[in-house]
Amino acid sequence: MKKFALLVVAVFLIVFAVGSAYADEGKHFEGIRIRFFAGGPPGCPFASVVLRGAEAAERDLGPTVEYVFSDWDPEKMVIQFREAVAAQPDGIAIYGVPGDDALAPLIEQAFEQGTIVTSLNTSLPEAEGKYKGAGFGYVGADLYHAGYNLGREAVEMFGLGEGDKAMVWGLLSQPTRGMRTQGAIDAFEEAGLVVDYIEISPEVNADPPAGIPVVSGYIAANPDVKAIVTDHGGLTATQESYFKAAGREPGEILGIGFDLTAATVESIRNGYTQLVLDQQPYLQGYLPILQICMTHKYGFAGLHVDTGSGFIHEGNVEELAPLAEEGIR
Repeated sequence: MKKFALLVVAVFLIVFAVGSAYADEGKHFEGIRIRFFAGGPPGCPFASVVLRGAEAAERDLGPTVEYVFSDWDPEKMVIQFREAVAAQPDGIAIYGVPGDDALAPLIEQAFEQGTIVTSLNTSLPEAEGKYKGAGFGYVGADLYHAGYNLGREAVEMFGLGEGDKAMVWGLLSQPTRGMRTQGAIDAFEEAGLVVDYIEISPEVNADPPAGIPVVSGYIAANPDVKAIVTDHGGLTATQESYFKAAGREPGEILGIGFDLTAATVESIRNGYTQLVLDQQPYLQGYLPILQICMTHKYGFAGLHVDTGSGFIHEGNVEELAPLAEEGIR
């Protein structure tokens, strides 16, 4: 955590220094064209924070950025990435959700034509290993450990143990992205919990309130469930609605998930969400823009930045609430 904080401070000092040195000449990275994948859909609580970070980088640094929304659909991301490569921008910031195998040929084509590619939110280890020297970096959490650490923290904080039932609602079907879901499952099972897994459907992935019948149906069939983990920022922001629709009182079921948003702050305040791991999505927007600009102008290699931070709960949420309500945390 200390190393990460120092790295972020160093990065922003670089931005400040560069901006100051060239203040009289306009934005230092003007003329660089970037296509940025915001995730999506538009208005999604998580994607909105990522987008806000990217827009801030665009304002601060001066490149021209085109934003793409993908409804969290891996197949759609591949199609849109193919279109982005064909447009030949200077750089593309892509979610790694489709996985290395699906994106490898297009990433190769991009670098061959001089387009820098870097990833956010979900890593692409093979691509990063191959093209790191050419500017391929990663900004996001260490996914497996993020899921595992959240599960372990929940076990310790709430005294969960042998025979307790938990439901994990995640994305195991997606390569790399599903590692976070697997981490949470592993932590629970190591502690002796009985875990029911449900895959997030494409419909709920794109529209979290569409998952209300899923939660209501599961709770009705499993009234003894102690905890529900939503491995998705948008679903975590909807936990209060899920539990209210299922007729459960605040705290009757532990709501556990990822990413701090204004809606999640309210859910914590109201007692429906107990524990969240925040991967600081604003940085996942800002830093890939900086990465592409620095690589394009100065040839810097890719940076690997772990944005996974601490745990948010009722005991500390008010410290971060104002920033979450501004869409920064």
